[in-house]
Amino acid sequence: MPRFDPNFTDNVINSMGPKTTPRFRQLMTGLIRHVHDYARENELTVDEWMAGVKLLNWAGKMSDDKRNEGQLVCDVIGLESLVDEITYTLASEAPDAPTATAILGPFFRADTPYRENGANIVLTPPPNGEGEMAFMHGQVVDFETKQPLVGATVEVWQASTNGLYEQQDPQQEEFNLRGKFKTDEQGRYSFYCLRPTPYPVPDDGPAGKLLELMDRHPFRPAHIHII
Repeated sequence: MPRFDPNFTDNVINSMGPKTTPRFRQLMTGLIRHVHDYARENELTVDEWMAGVKLLNWAGKMSDDKRNEGQLVCDVIGLESLVDEITYTLASEAPDAPTATAILGPFFRADTPYRENGANIVLTPPPNGEGEMAFMHGQVVDFETKQPLVGATVEVWQASTNGLYEQQDPQQEEFNLRGKFKTDEQGRYSFYCLRPTPYPVPDDGPAGKLLELMDRHPFRPAHIHII
């Protein structure tokens, strides 16, 4: 004799109407089934469920055009990296497999301005002489022909030495440590930046609370974003 209603999950799934698109029905069916199974397997209590609801609400309240706390929570639990792996695996199985991907992160800005190749993206130098300048350059080529791609857009962004991106830090000029570049006739791009340093993710919100509860540090390895 089942401890819990064996028909409950199917009843919730079957409540979706005929206008639900096939893909959305597939996604919601899987989500509902896994969430219900998780609750049953762990015998989730009301207090534990409400703690999760409050964490999601907290993430929503902290999110704005300069901070995506919901995405940061997904990053902390590995969901963003897993989705990226799935996406790349599907793409890599195609004949024209692309360069390996990495997660976009919560501090991407779509309105970053274009800069000339060789430009310095350090608009606000770190205080007290902190940081080390670096010159980055590369080439974009066609995967099949290996020929240079002229006019391809390469977008970069990074955190400053204090671990903050410009939209997090009022002391940094807007679009500091960001830039879009067009590849030249040889498919090359170049720019000056700060040598990346490790930094902690924002830990004053639900993502930080999750890290604390899981006994994990908040630091990310040194990196610069390039797409």
